[in-house]
Amino acid sequence: MGDEKKRENAGMSRRTFALGVGGAGALVALGGLAVVPAEAQVRPPGGQDEQRLIGGCIRCERCIEACPRGALRPAHLEDGILSVRTPTVNFDEGWCDWCADENNGVPLCVAACPTEALALPAGATAESTILGKAVIIKDWCLAWDKDNGCKFCFDACPYEAIELDGSGRPVVVPENCNGCGACQNVCVSLKEGSIAAGATSRAIIVVPESEA
Repeated sequence: MGDEKKRENAGMSRRTFALGVGGAGALVALGGLAVVPAEAQVRPPGGQDEQRLIGGCIRCERCIEACPRGALRPAHLEDGILSVRTPTVNFDEGWCDWCADENNGVPLCVAACPTEALALPAGATAESTILGKAVIIKDWCLAWDKDNGCKFCFDACPYEAIELDGSGRPVVVPENCNGCGACQNVCVSLKEGSIAAGATSRAIIVVPESEA
């Protein structure tokens, strides 16, 4: 009975994805969407091979459900048709510590993937797997724009990837950053009373390594 239910769920996932892509295809015909992602995505551990991820992912969202930090979300239509419902990061809501407490340092998202669309190479570690790179938007950063001494990102970083300059302002050390998202997760720049004019995101965000 359990196997039958799994097959039914997998079938529903495939049908739902097909319907979604079909509807999105109609929008493309009308010029509403790009066929390929408009911008690169920051992927969870094991998803750094974009072609493997896109080709192998059945959009079941088990990896998203498995994440104990709430750090994943399904990609949206505006991310590009090929990416729809594939896993991407959501560091405003959580961050990635490779499930150090929950699964002995083996990411649960990878363990939950039924097709190995998320797969880590032998010997991969949190330090050696680059999800992305942190970038500080100085115009929106409280420490840089308001000189208020904010250093939440510095305190949260587990990899010594953020230093303080001579004025106590945070600076990213790119070679130490693996894109875990802890800095973005704790950034308070968008909280009430702290929002800088024109800010559309937190003042420190993780972006694809190619865009850092």
